Amino acid sequence: MDSGITRKIDDLGRIVIPAETRRMFNIREGDHLYIAVDGSNIVLRKMTDTCTFCGSDTNVTQFRGKGICASCRAQLVNDPR
Repeated sequence: MDSGITRKIDDLGRIVIPAETRRMFNIREGDHLYIAVDGSNIVLRKMTDTCTFCGSDTNVTQFRGKGICASCRAQLVNDPR
């Protein structure tokens, strides 16, 4: 996935993660990110899984790289559309 966004590192070594990206991964102020090196890539991973839809951190599993809680999963399964 290439978002086409670049950010400049400030004098303290910080970068800003764009709001759209934070929303996409449900990253909020105070969340912890795991920083790792994978070959020539820097990987950021949110430490606590939270539901993409409601923000819950209870009983969250991964589906296609996104977190989804049991309640939202049940609603999706039962959606008559």
